[in-house]
Amino acid sequence: MRSLPPVVKNILIANVVIFFAQFIFEKQGIFLEQWGALFPYQSPHFRIWQLVTHMFMHAGLFHILFNMFALYMFGAMLENLWGPKRFLNFYMICGIVAGIAQLLLDPNFDLAVGASGAIMGILAAFAYLFPNTPLYLMFIPIPIKAKYAIPGLMALDLFGAIGRVPGDNIAHWAHLGGALAGFIMVLLWNKTNRNTFY
Repeated sequence: MRSLPPVVKNILIANVVIFFAQFIFEKQGIFLEQWGALFPYQSPHFRIWQLVTHMFMHAGLFHILFNMFALYMFGAMLENLWGPKRFLNFYMICGIVAGIAQLLLDPNFDLAVGASGAIMGILAAFAYLFPNTPLYLMFIPIPIKAKYAIPGLMALDLFGAIGRVPGDNIAHWAHLGGALAGFIMVLLWNKTNRNTFY
C-alpha cells in the first residue's frame, strides 16, 4: 500500500463514511439518497447541490469498491503529477460535468449516484498521459495498453447509452460526460502548458 496523496485520501474517506451513513440511516427508514442523489431536473426532488453530492454516494458494495479502487490506482498518480489543488479541481469538474451530461442526455433516469463520472475523467486523463502503461483487466489474462483498454471501456459505455438495454441502470451518459471533461481538460493543460484550471 503506497502512501496516498491528501486529496485522494480524503475523497476515499468521505466516500466510505457516506456509504456507511447510507447503510445505517437506511436501517432506520431514512434514505439519504432523497437529498444527495442526482434526480432529473424536472423531478420535484431535484436540487442543484446534487450535482456535487451524488459523487459521494454509492448504490452498493461492488459499486463503491470499484470506484475507490480506480481512484486509488489512477487518481493517486495524477495527484502526485499535478498536485492537490489541480487534482481536486479536475475531479470535481469531471463529476459535475458527468451529472450535467446525465441530466441533459437521459432526462428520464430515476436517480443517479456514484463517483463513476469523475473516475472516468481520471481514466481518460491517465490514458492520455500514460498511453503505453499495461493494464490487466478482469477476465483478460494479458496486459492491454491504457490507450486501448480505457477507450474500450468508453466504447462499451457508448453502446450502453445508445442501446438502452432493458434493466440496465448504469448512468452511461454520466460516465461519458466525465470522460469527455477529463480528456478536454488534460488536452488543454498539455497543449498550453499552463495551470489553466489551477
